Formats: sequence, structure tokens, C-alpha cells
Amino acid sequence: MPEAPSTLSDDGSFDENNKKLLQFFEDITTNADEVQKKILNEILSRNIGVEYLQRHGLNGNTDYENFKEIMPVVTYEDLKPDIDRIADGDRSSILCSQPISEFLTSSGTSGGERKLMPTVEEELGRRSLLYSLLMPVMDQFVPDLEKGKGMYFLFIKSEAKTPGGLLARPVLTSYYKSSYFKKRPYDPYTNYTSPDETILCLDSYQSMYSQMLCGLCQNTQVFRVGAVFASGFIRAIRFLEKHWPLLCDDIRNGTLNSQITDPLVREAVMKILKPNPKLAEFIETECRKESWKGIIPRLWPNTKYIDVIVTGTMSQYIPTLNYYGSDLPLVCTMYASSECYFGINLNPLCKPSEVAYTLIPTMGYFEFLPVAREDEGPEKSKPYDKNDLVDLVDVKLGQEYELVVTTYAGLYRYRVGDILKVAGFKNKAPQFHFVCRKNVALSIDSDKTDEVELHDAVVKASTHLLPFEASLTEYTSYADATTIPGHYVLYWEINQSSETLIPTLVFEDCCLTIEESLNSVYRQCRVSDKSIGPLEIKVVENGTFDKLMDYAISNGASINQYKAPRCVKYAPIIELLNARVVSSYFSPKCPKWVPGQKQWCSS
Repeated sequence: MPEAPSTLSDDGSFDENNKKLLQFFEDITTNADEVQKKILNEILSRNIGVEYLQRHGLNGNTDYENFKEIMPVVTYEDLKPDIDRIADGDRSSILCSQPISEFLTSSGTSGGERKLMPTVEEELGRRSLLYSLLMPVMDQFVPDLEKGKGMYFLFIKSEAKTPGGLLARPVLTSYYKSSYFKKRPYDPYTNYTSPDETILCLDSYQSMYSQMLCGLCQNTQVFRVGAVFASGFIRAIRFLEKHWPLLCDDIRNGTLNSQITDPLVREAVMKILKPNPKLAEFIETECRKESWKGIIPRLWPNTKYIDVIVTGTMSQYIPTLNYYGSDLPLVCTMYASSECYFGINLNPLCKPSEVAYTLIPTMGYFEFLPVAREDEGPEKSKPYDKNDLVDLVDVKLGQEYELVVTTYAGLYRYRVGDILKVAGFKNKAPQFHFVCRKNVALSIDSDKTDEVELHDAVVKASTHLLPFEASLTEYTSYADATTIPGHYVLYWEINQSSETLIPTLVFEDCCLTIEESLNSVYRQCRVSDKSIGPLEIKVVENGTFDKLMDYAISNGASINQYKAPRCVKYAPIIELLNARVVSSYFSPKCPKWVPGQKQWCSS
């Protein structure tokens, strides 16, 4: 199997190292089938004696066909008892022969709590390999990036410890706190305007302020800007809108605002911050202008592109990015999750709607479960059969699949929940459009709320209406990304038999009850990350949902099969609903949230 380049070339040439990395990628995609089978054999050979494989009857057999025949396709709920044992301190080889080094907390949830994905120390190296491929690809499209810096807004999030003492934290927090990031060798492609100390500051205000300040101080050196998600980058620009007077004062005087109290952050920023009245005046002039259209190239004039994820639910932020960026290219570079890092975009300057990720055959063993489309009738409700799974090299152009992965860290034939569509091939490795996250109804940031969870929360909240002889007739929802931060909007149609006015406080209680009932990822985004705004309930006129049905039927829906959608995205439908709003209410405060899982806090 081809070996990835581990260091720079002997002469220190980045061009030469880029060539080696691109050749490595060429080799593994050309031999994708062979590489995949070797990856599976390696994973099974390493973990031959673990309890999970023994339990399912693998009995030390690492044969490819035997694995396919015997091993079940599983979801998180199937693995949860084993994961809970590890979290509680069982150090036996349950899922993996290597020690589980920590848990990576997924944005997906189980029972309202973040899913815990086991990982091992060596996975950090595997993730670093994917990162190392990004800029060699980008350099083919945008040359000379090494001559400038990247202004990326990167943050760590809260972490917790399981009862057994293992850390549980998001995958990027794990990476930023690792030696792979903190002690990375000099590389012009990871030359950021933000000092590491500002990224590693847990206080979100101090981290954002100091990163923005450093980015402004080095504005002419910035060649690329970005964040992980589109929502995060827009939040940074919104922060600038609110705080530019303070930032300009610091730049003018060469002093750091007293609200920044972290000593490591202050020391790092003061190495960059020098009195610069001319720059402060330039920023003030731009920020005072009535329109902020094109503010990114105005303040950072050498910016060549915006590097953020704008696929899936993040596509709702594209118009806002185009407004602030004056149509700078929006670049999606990679596809990854807590379970596994998957692939990269080989055509990074393509339109967001055309983004396709090439899966890297060395990252894990990949299989694909065909997904039937809604217009394929009863077939879509047919239960899956593990014999339906196809290998990486056998997927069909234009077909949609659910991704199933086997990893080095103890996941075997695990259903990730992502729906992908085959868009093409790089040699023998498929390229996929990200279609959606399975069963997700609402998402603003890293949150993922499904219809069942939303329905249960709404039913619970609607009980507040009962003392006023009122009930909820119908409802739908909308992830409103036009506000910054975005927020959930629920449209409620209410039937009331009495004429008693329902107080504002009651609807506010309904908003808060829904928020308190949603999963921990949503609540963390509201409380700690502040990446989601207060939930809003809009009460609509009676008969609104009849109008909604009429609209759907006039556009071809069957009256016999019609049911009110629990989530809406189509602009004309949102306009119809908003035109019939009679009152609106917001959650009066943040819901309760603490790091970790509820049962850990009570144990």
C-alpha cells in the first residue's frame, strides 16, 4: 500500500513536498480497491481478539468475505451499551485492541445527549494526513498562498470527563489541543493570523475579540479567510459589526482592551499589536459606511477566497457570505465527522452546489447502503439488508447511498447517517455530493434536531395552553438564518374555545419549554457557544395551514396523501406563513446546559 509522505523533502521545498502528497493521493485513488481491502485486513488483524468481534462470531478470521457475511450493520444505539462500559471505566478490549484515548462528542445525539465516538491516539496522525493534502490541492488553483496568511476563526469548546476518567470533547477541540496542532512544524499553509493562545482560550468572547484584532492588525497579509462552518464565519463578521469601535481603539493606541483578561492571550496579542492610527482610521471609515456589502475584501484587500463549509444545511448562509464577501469564491475543502475523516474536494473553486468530496481510501473501510428516493414508492420503506451494501469502488454514478464505515478506533460497519450522491470518480475512488444528514429537520450551527425530537418538545410545550381552553391545531418550523446568530422559528395555529387572552408570559414559557426539551448540542449552542439565538414562536391566523395545503395541492401534491410539513425551507411557503402571523414571542432566557452528560453530573 502506498506510504504517505511523513516530512518535508530533504531540501525543505514545499513545492516538492506538495508533489509527493499529490502523487500519494494519485496512487491510493488509482488502487482504491486494493487499498480498501488492505485497510480492512489491517483493522481486523489489529483487533482480532476484541470482545465485540468475538461476540459476533468472527473468531479471529480476517477474511474479507467472512467479514461481509458475519458482521452486522449497526447504529449508535446498538453500540451504546459497549460505549457506556468504556465511559464507566472498563479498560478491557471491548471494541479496540488499542486503549481508547478519549471520546469525540458527535453533533448527533442519542436520548438528547451527544453521541460518544471512541478514538485512539494514532487517529490524530490520520487526521493530520488529510489536513496535509488540503493546501497542495488548493495551490493548484490559487498559487502563492504561502506568501500570505490565513485569517481563520477557530475555537475550542467545553470538554467533560466520563465517570471512568476519559475526556469527552469535540473532534476539533481534541485536535487543537494536541501536539499535532500546538507543536506543528512551520508550514506557510498553517500560518494563521491568530496565535495559538487565542484559539485555545475557552472564553468565547476573549477568543473571538483577540482573533479578530490580530486579523485586523495583519489585514494586508491575509490571503484567505474562513472558519469551520459558514455560520461561524458570519458570526465573526457580526462580532466585528458590534465591536469595531473597541477594536479600532486598541489598534490606534497599541493597547489591549481590559476585558481580555487571559494572561496567555494578552501576551500573544501584544506581540502583534502596535500603535497604528492610520490602520484604525481606515477600519473606522469602512465600518461606518451604511452598507457592509463587500466588507471582507474592503478590510482584507488581498483575500482570494472564503474557506468554510457551505454544503448541507450550511448552504442557507451562502447569500449572506456573498453579500459580505462581494462574491469571493466560497471554498469547501474537506468532509469529516467525529466518527472518521472521509475526503477532500479536488475542485475547490467550484460552485457550492457542485462541491464533491473524493473519499480517501486510507482513512477507514467504507461501504455504502443504497438509499431509495421518495418517488420510488413502497420500495423506500423496504428494510435494508446488509447484503445490499456495496464497496467503495462499486458505487454507481447518480445513485444515493448512506455511508457505512469501519474504523481503526473500534467502529465496525457503523451507519454514519450521512446521505451522499455519487457525482463522479477520481481514478477508481468515487466523488460524492453531500445530500443531507439523515432525519435532520432543523439545523443552524452544529445542532441537528429531528422531527421526532421537535414534535415531543412541541407537545410538551403546548400543555401551557390548556388552562386557557386553547390547544395547538397545527405547527411547522423553520431554521431562520437571516438573523445572526440564526434561530429556530415555530409557526403555531391555535384553537381557543374561550375568549380569555393568553398572556405573553405563557408563550414565552412555551418557547423555553421547547428549548429545555431539545438535545444537549442545541442547548450548548445556545448557552456556551452562543451560535444560536432564542427560539421564536409565531402564532398564525386560523386557517393558515389550510392555505398551506391548498398551496401544496395547487403545485401537484395529492390531497389524499398530504400532511403538514414539520419543517419548511421553500421561500414561497415561508412568505405565506409570515404573511399570516398575528403575534410572535421569543424564549426569555437560555435553557439549562452543563458540559458532559446528565447521568455523569448526577453520579
